[in-house]
Formats: sequence, C-alpha cells, structure tokens
Amino acid sequence: MRFEVVLIEDAQRDLEELHDYIAEHDAPGKGAEILDRIEETLEKVSVLPERGAYPKELLALGIRDYRQVFFKPYRIIYRVIERRVYVYLIVDGRRDMQSLLTRRLL
Repeated sequence: MRFEVVLIEDAQRDLEELHDYIAEHDAPGKGAEILDRIEETLEKVSVLPERGAYPKELLALGIRDYRQVFFKPYRIIYRVIERRVYVYLIVDGRRDMQSLLTRRLL
C-alpha cells in the first residue's frame, strides 16, 4: 500500500529554488529534468518509506524521527507519520547540513 507524499511549504520552496537555479546556471530544460528525477525518487519513497537512512547529523543527536534518500547530490529529508511521508527538505547535500537541519527541523 502506498503512502501519501506531502511536501511541506519549505520543501516546495526548495524545489522551486532548485529548478530556478539550474535553469539559470545550467540549461532551462535541465531544471525540469532534475525535478522529474526527484519526483521519481519520491515515488519510490511512497512505496517503501522505511528504506531511507537516518541523517547522520540528526543521528549524532539521538534523533531518529527523520529519514533521508539521495538523488545525488541532493538529499531528501522526510518523516513518516501514519500513512503519510512528510518531506521537509530537498537540498544539495554539499551545503552545511548541520546548520540547515538545525534551522529547519529542530
């Protein structure tokens, strides 16, 4: 049975910013292509959300409420609650993840 995937407002904004950045700095069609690949990744999460790993930055703090999957170099951070997958972040994993996770999740 599939889980419903819900992008919270911050994650939706992450996608928009990612698309705009790639379209501006790479190629207009490339942004749409990346978004399609991220959507494919989220589709896989909807089928088996527990397959994601715990983010190491949160695990170091003893927090096991969130999981992540990768579409390199992007990290998708989410939380499973009942039959829903709430996506909190979709970001380039090369960023300062400790600060970003602290700001967004804690």
